[in-house]
Amino acid sequence: MFVPIYDLNPLKRIRFQYVTVALILANVMVFAFEQVGLDSGTIASLGVVPAELFQAHVLGAGAAPVSSDALPIPELTLFTYMFLHSDPFHLLGNMIFLWVFGDNVEDAMGHLRFIVFYLSCGVAGALTHAWMSPESTAPLIGASGAVAGVIAAYIMLHPYIRVWVLAFKIIPLRISAALALGAWILTQLVMVALPHAGPVAWWAHIGGLVAGALLICVLRSPGVTLFQRPSPPAPAVAPEA
Repeated sequence: MFVPIYDLNPLKRIRFQYVTVALILANVMVFAFEQVGLDSGTIASLGVVPAELFQAHVLGAGAAPVSSDALPIPELTLFTYMFLHSDPFHLLGNMIFLWVFGDNVEDAMGHLRFIVFYLSCGVAGALTHAWMSPESTAPLIGASGAVAGVIAAYIMLHPYIRVWVLAFKIIPLRISAALALGAWILTQLVMVALPHAGPVAWWAHIGGLVAGALLICVLRSPGVTLFQRPSPPAPAVAPEA
């Protein structure tokens, strides 16, 4: 519904969002390598396959053997999957959200804790997807679970910040983060309730959202409050004659 473009929310605690930029560059570089150096089988082996996680007793006992070219240690796919994307639009959609909202979440945590936060949300998204589709042999790829965690953290930190978005991808609007991101979250909840919601791993988004909402409460830096209101502008000073 809304595609974010820019938020009016300057950094307060860090000089630059190094981790956010590094994550975006890593995703772009991996995607470029996908196009020239990885075949579809290799990409699939780096994705999260729920049936393989259960077969390897990562989530529980497997019901039947699964034949695939998965990594020797399936647990590693819980991390590798979030740096892979199926097409440029899949990549662009995730990276736009990460670019607009990741810097302020990183600002609220610091660099190291933000890395832990991002990866944890991605893992939570993959595990939630696997629990809801335990027999699936389709590989899950994409940063959506991790980015969903960033979205949850941002809306809990800065719901009143004004964000420039494209409504229906064409109409520029300036609205609150609560409205822009709240609409995105509502969409995810509606889609998981539908019996046939297409190929998107909606439960991975839900898992990332829940993880992000919980982790921001414990990983934010001391003094960082939730549901912050923007600081009022400084009063104008009348010039002296």
